[in-house]
Amino acid sequence: MNRSGAIRVFELGLVGRSLWDFVKGMCLLRSPDPWITIFGSARLGENNPAYRLGRELGRTLGRAGYAVMTGGGPGLMEAVNRGAREGGGRSLGCRMEFPFEQPVNRYFDHCATVRYFFVRKVVMCRRSMGFVVLPGGLGTLDEFFEILTLIQTRRMGPKPIVLLGCAYWSPLLLLLDAMVAAGTVASRDVSLIHVTDDIDHAIALLTEPAETVVFGAVASGSSAA
Repeated sequence: MNRSGAIRVFELGLVGRSLWDFVKGMCLLRSPDPWITIFGSARLGENNPAYRLGRELGRTLGRAGYAVMTGGGPGLMEAVNRGAREGGGRSLGCRMEFPFEQPVNRYFDHCATVRYFFVRKVVMCRRSMGFVVLPGGLGTLDEFFEILTLIQTRRMGPKPIVLLGCAYWSPLLLLLDAMVAAGTVASRDVSLIHVTDDIDHAIALLTEPAETVVFGAVASGSSAA
C-alpha cells in the first residue's frame, strides 16, 4: 500500500473509532435530567482544600437534586463524584484512555471510557445546564477556554460558567483583563465568567435562567468583568 492509501486507511479508522466513542459515550451516559459539568485537576488529593471544596460542591448539588458530570478521573473529579453520591444525586463520569494508569475513581452511577479528548468534551457538555471550573491545570484550562469560546461564538447556547476559587483564578483574570486592554478579547466575553468562593452562590448562578446569568444581570459583583 502506498503512502496516500495508508493515510486514507488511518483517517477512515480515526472516523470509525471516533464514531464508536460517541455512540458508546452517549448510550452509557444517558440521564433523564440535564447535569452540571464540573472540571478540575486530577492531581489534587484528599488533603488539599480544593478536594474538600469539590466534595462539598458535589454533595450540595446532589442534595439539591442535580446530577453531576466530571471527566471521570481522580483528584477533584473524584471529589465531586464522591460528594454527589453522598448527597444522593446522580454521579456521571467520562474517562479518557491513557497510555499510563490513573488511580481509579469509583464514585459513579454511570461511566464511559473514550479515546479522544474532543469526544469527551462533546459527551460531557451536550446536556449540561452549566459549568463549574475548580482549580486545575492544562487540561482544565483547555476545557474552560473551549466552552467559553463556544458560547462566545454562539456555537453553544448561553450557559453559566463559574470559576470556583477566587485566589487560584485571580492570575487568569488579570491576564484576561490585560487581553481586553490590548483589544484581543472583548469585555463582553469576559463577562460570561463568574468567580466565587461560595458554593451556594455558585449554585444560584448555575440554576438561574441561562440568559440572565450569562449576560450579567445576576450578582454583578461576582463576575470577572
